[in-house]
Amino acid sequence: MKLAFSTLGVPGLPLSDVLRLASVHGYHGVELRAHPEEPVHPGLGPGERAEVAGEFKAAGVEVLGVAGYARVAAPGADGPVIEEVRELVGLARDLGAPFVRVFPGGADGQSPAEADAVAARRLGTAAEYAADLGVRILLETHDSHRRGADAIRVLGLVGHRQVGALWDVMHTWLGGEQPQETYAALSPYLGYVQVKDIASAEDTTPLPLGAGVLPLADCVEVLSRHGWEGWLCWEYEKRWYADAAPLEGLLGRGREHLGRLLNDSA
Repeated sequence: MKLAFSTLGVPGLPLSDVLRLASVHGYHGVELRAHPEEPVHPGLGPGERAEVAGEFKAAGVEVLGVAGYARVAAPGADGPVIEEVRELVGLARDLGAPFVRVFPGGADGQSPAEADAVAARRLGTAAEYAADLGVRILLETHDSHRRGADAIRVLGLVGHRQVGALWDVMHTWLGGEQPQETYAALSPYLGYVQVKDIASAEDTTPLPLGAGVLPLADCVEVLSRHGWEGWLCWEYEKRWYADAAPLEGLLGRGREHLGRLLNDSA
């Protein structure tokens, strides 16, 4: 498995510093949070996108994915949501990223069946565009669809190879799902896995990997046992927790912890 970290953990950090951290600490890739407050977002012009891609290539670091904020199950018109996904897919293509992350975003008052149908309709439409650009759209286990069992309802309706799943280990755990259950549900669709750690279900402040309660060892063991060879991406949610320790000082130990888990599961 290859290792990456998300720029959610280093909010606003210049790209040159992000790439330096990846190189120094032995991470193979970076997941780019695609938000206007970050250096890389869909508003970049063609020249700026080419420059970003060039910086990654020169550093020998891969762009794992573009982490967008489109909410594909949210109530409202389809058009704006589909266009937001298309913009993310175009950015990913220009940066050489294989994946785009989207959220479910179903709302209170929606029935599960309605949310599933809305998400599947939009993802199915966006999938044709993504196929032309060689990018895969991943529905994250999050908010209204936090378990693998929830995400699979949508993915089964879509039935398109360019739409898959992003397994966020915190949300499936909070949803009461065991790692083997999540993997069984998502394995045909799995793009990559976001790892993290927290103190408890009540306190989700990010912690160094291995310092909290999330079943990271079990997740890695399940993936290894089934011969999965994708990406593990550390999503340290510093952006939402100002008092959390800076990620820069944790990356080395995090890389070592993931290495130990991979060795133990081999």
